[in-house]
Amino acid sequence: MHLIMEGKDVVGLAQTGTGKTAAFLLPTIHKTLRQPGRQTLILTPTRELAIQIEQELRSLTPKMHLYSTVCVGGMNIRPQIMGLRRKNHFIIGTPGRVQDLLDRGHIKPGAITTVILDEADRMLDMGFIHDIKKILKDVPTERETLFFSATMSKSIEGLIHEFLRDPITISIKKNDVTSSITQDVIRYEHHNKFDTLVANLKKSEFSRVIVFGAMKHSVEKLSQELVASGIKADAIHGNKSHGQRQRALSSFKTGRVQVLVATDVAARGIHVDDVSHVINYDLPNTYEDYVHRIGRTGRGSKRGQALTFVPA
Repeated sequence: MHLIMEGKDVVGLAQTGTGKTAAFLLPTIHKTLRQPGRQTLILTPTRELAIQIEQELRSLTPKMHLYSTVCVGGMNIRPQIMGLRRKNHFIIGTPGRVQDLLDRGHIKPGAITTVILDEADRMLDMGFIHDIKKILKDVPTERETLFFSATMSKSIEGLIHEFLRDPITISIKKNDVTSSITQDVIRYEHHNKFDTLVANLKKSEFSRVIVFGAMKHSVEKLSQELVASGIKADAIHGNKSHGQRQRALSSFKTGRVQVLVATDVAARGIHVDDVSHVINYDLPNTYEDYVHRIGRTGRGSKRGQALTFVPA
């Protein structure tokens, strides 16, 4: 259980269009690939949004053998019941229909490890509060809960207080994230992931780039391989002394190096202007990490690009 518990509960104050769908799907996909037994339930206010989230999930997971079913009202329930007969990694639906399928025994609450409530304020406005409460009561308490809302009302605060454990609150204002940052994915074949990175870094627009890796040793190795490929790069991670980190940061700020390869922890304090690109070479573990990473670009009045490597 402790593996699931590692993921903290998160409250994201985010308006529609802040790129949050990819931000919550990417870490969840990553965890599911590592632990195929996971099952994520995503609740949305409308049928259209549920379908849109599933389309985004499909585009991020080609050939990954991750299965999903959309469970929404206003559509024939039979195909949804058929879809739920196989093992689903993601169930995406509206609260009324999900509750109906739980009552009929087609969705097994005990199998759900993560619940994501998207646009919670709209779900409450549409009268779904009782369904949401009932669903959250049915799902095991040792789940991970991610909660997104554009506003914070008393009833939403009540829901958070009742169903989330020590949540971390992240506020993502629309103009903070998307208006200045373009988010996209880079597809790669497993054998040429590194070559794909190098090819991109050699393009002139990649002028000042932070590349995120998962582990201290992999970040160090990646920076050395980039240098060997003729790219001016340095690394910043927890195994380096304070002096070494400051030197790497200084080289990056002054433009002596084009690329800074970093771990999430080491990058927390990096505030460098004119970062043209942030590249998620390894997927982030949590929604919070993703938001922190992409926030390193597009600062002030500058535009930036966040690119995430996804297997083809």
